[in-house]
Amino acid sequence: MWKVCIVEDDAEAADLVESYIERYGRENGESFGIKKYPDAIAFLTEYTSDCDIVFMDIEMPDLSGMDAARKLRETDREVTLIFITNLVQYAVEGYEVRALDFIVKPVLYYNFVIKLRRAVRERKMRLERTEELSLSCETGVHRVAVASIKYIEVVGHHLIFHTFDGDVDVCGALRDMETELEGKHFARCNNCYLVNLKYVTEIGADFCVVGGERVQISRRRRKSFIDELTLFVGGN
Repeated sequence: MWKVCIVEDDAEAADLVESYIERYGRENGESFGIKKYPDAIAFLTEYTSDCDIVFMDIEMPDLSGMDAARKLRETDREVTLIFITNLVQYAVEGYEVRALDFIVKPVLYYNFVIKLRRAVRERKMRLERTEELSLSCETGVHRVAVASIKYIEVVGHHLIFHTFDGDVDVCGALRDMETELEGKHFARCNNCYLVNLKYVTEIGADFCVVGGERVQISRRRRKSFIDELTLFVGGN
């Protein structure tokens, strides 16, 4: 579930943004936990650095959205920030507080979806960069970033993790690793390889190129592999 905060002094505008987020969730299979704040001071008072996305109105009484964003960045430099404003000239100031984007009022659903989709994609990419696997081998425990894995090869009772940082050899079953990596855009191209679809750059008659390396595709798995690759590319 993505945690979202809406900081907006206009209750009707806040309700509209909330309805857009909920609609996007229904249409795209995403789950959101939404909390609304009527002003920036209430938001900053309660904020606990556990939010994923903040939609911040700029023109608010007592404390503007831009000033609130500056204070927010003192405690949380990672939260994804999107401003909602009537005035596009604030865009330059937005770079100072690392705002991802701006939405200009009146907020229309089509434009809103573009911004929200970009925000969700950024959050997913950030999670991928930080997610790690703890792999036990003869020399100890190796921590491998999921995003660094090009493909996993099974050799006997061993799994070879081919990563951009080198190979890691551990005991294990490919089926178990396939289950652990479910939902993280990995797919079998044959019984011996589990491929990170993110790094596939070429498909041949019986092979694919992943991370600069050529990996065999079996006849039995070719269709399902290409189908999964097509879905991945289409969703990104």
